[in-house]
Formats: sequence, structure tokens, C-alpha cells
Amino acid sequence: MKFLRTLRLDDSDISVFPKAAEPGEFAVPGTFSFSGEEEDRKERLAFKSGWLGLESFGRSTLVQIVNVSEQVIDDSVSILADHFLVAFGAPDRETALEAARAEVGDAAALCEQVAGTLLAIEREMVEDGISERIRIVKRPEKGQHAKIWAVVGEDD
Repeated sequence: MKFLRTLRLDDSDISVFPKAAEPGEFAVPGTFSFSGEEEDRKERLAFKSGWLGLESFGRSTLVQIVNVSEQVIDDSVSILADHFLVAFGAPDRETALEAARAEVGDAAALCEQVAGTLLAIEREMVEDGISERIRIVKRPEKGQHAKIWAVVGEDD
């Protein structure tokens, strides 16, 4: 199975989002938490380009597709269901679990690319709600630019 994990290539997330996700958190798009009418500058930036980390519930500009166990998926559903109960007032645990399963399933469905692929998210308000686009962040071709970052494994 594959899922999404937050990635921080520099400290910009700390500066631009109300709360930055820590590197290595499992993540979902988290569009459910926006109305599209965020007033604060940092909230607007989170709306436009932030993934939701499932430990801190902070935002990350990039996520990486990683291989995970089914237990990670189950734990992510449980954590997100708890968040729906506490932060969003879900009426009961079963309703929260149903919503969390859908959100985690949607996130897992974004993981069609090979493990290690980086994804960014772009949102905007449109006439009938929020439009969301996911794009693959490609590494520069060899020799095009100076190497400014590298993706490392958890054990590095």
C-alpha cells in the first residue's frame, strides 16, 4: 500500500502557514477544513497549497508518496476520526470514522505514482465550491540546475 507523508525541503512552511506540519507525518489533502473564505494571510496560503499532517494537524507544501502497511492506514483513519470529533464536532464516532475512511481513501487514491514521488496541491474557489488540483513535482533534469535538495529515507 502507498500513502502520503509530509516533506519539508526548507523552513518556508514554518513561516507561511498558521501551523506547519512536522516532516514525516502521514497526510491527507485536508480540504474539508476550509471554507474558501479564509481571511488571515497564512490561512489563505494554507488554503491555496497546504496538505494536512495527521499528527500536528499543521500544513505542508509538499508530500511524498511512501510505501506503508495497512496498519498505518488504519491508524490514520482513527486519528482523523478523533480529529473530526474534537475539532469539527462530528455527531458520533461512527460518523467520524466514515468521514475519515473516505478522506484517507481519497488520499491513498492519489498515490498511483512510484514511491518517492513528490506531490503539491493547489486550491481555489470556483462557482460551485472549492477546486483542487494535485500536481507532480518533478526533479530537474540532470545538468539543468544545481542540486539544491535530495530526498532521503527515514533511516538516513
